[in-house]
Amino acid sequence: MQISRDILTRSYRAMRTIRDFEERLHVEFATGEIPGFVHLYCGEEASGVGVCAHLTDTDTIASTHRGHGHCIAKGVAVDGMMAEIYGRQTGVCRGKGGSMHIADLSLGMLGANGIVGGGPPLICGAALSHKLLKDNGVAVAFYGDGASNEGSTLESLNLATVWQLPAVFVVEDNGYGEATGASYACAGTQKDRAAGFGMPYFECDGTDFFAVYETAGEAIAHARSGKGPAMLHVHLSRWYGHFEGDAMTYRAEGEVAKERAEHDCLANFRKHVTEISLLEASALDDIDASVKSEIEAAVVAAKAAPLPEEADLMRDVYVSY
Repeated sequence: MQISRDILTRSYRAMRTIRDFEERLHVEFATGEIPGFVHLYCGEEASGVGVCAHLTDTDTIASTHRGHGHCIAKGVAVDGMMAEIYGRQTGVCRGKGGSMHIADLSLGMLGANGIVGGGPPLICGAALSHKLLKDNGVAVAFYGDGASNEGSTLESLNLATVWQLPAVFVVEDNGYGEATGASYACAGTQKDRAAGFGMPYFECDGTDFFAVYETAGEAIAHARSGKGPAMLHVHLSRWYGHFEGDAMTYRAEGEVAKERAEHDCLANFRKHVTEISLLEASALDDIDASVKSEIEAAVVAAKAAPLPEEADLMRDVYVSY
């Protein structure tokens, strides 16, 4: 598998941006200044970035309540995201969506979604649009192992096959639907579910960027070629609780520490590319410093930005065609 230096550099920057963005939110949320809830994507960066590396602005994605990583991977501006999470007018949704509803339609990001299993039906609509417009676009739904049990998800798998849609269903399986283990809650296998709806199944290690990139490329190429939908099952681990404040008492002692030490997608990426001289350590260090500055500036700007006003309440509620 050959990956260009440009793709490697952009992918590392995206993963580093997600990691630093989420780690900073972990700190900022504890201050009480951020309204609502946040659900962090730390540990899962290679999945969103490895998939979105194959997508263009024409392609569409739908996310989950844990959507910051998907937004950044699809190219949504970090300063606009931070302002949105702080509920400010300068946010990408003018401060009205918050963490779980960030969207940027200009980039094909249909939005994070507070409804478990809310993304797959949206992707069926987007994929149908791509098919009818013949724009060569692909629609991708990210959802978790918990959402894989939702009726909306299963109905979407069926509809996508019936209509032979250019859709990819990405199961980001972090082993827990909130606090319930997937081994307990998910009957059968994701592979069997894909087979039940007549679609090809792809599987990979979500802590390995290169595995995700290669496997996602195959699944997306299948959908883009007009052969119908595909399922991509990504095995990974989240490093923080389901939500900020979750004590994670349902996880084994040392489980997260082991994941951080042995399965850090960023550390593994850096080790691989520097050992075989694909990228220089100094170049990666420069990216780290640049991202750190970008996140700091985004936080400062968000805190200084104005809140929505009463006059903004009914704005953007309806659209006129």
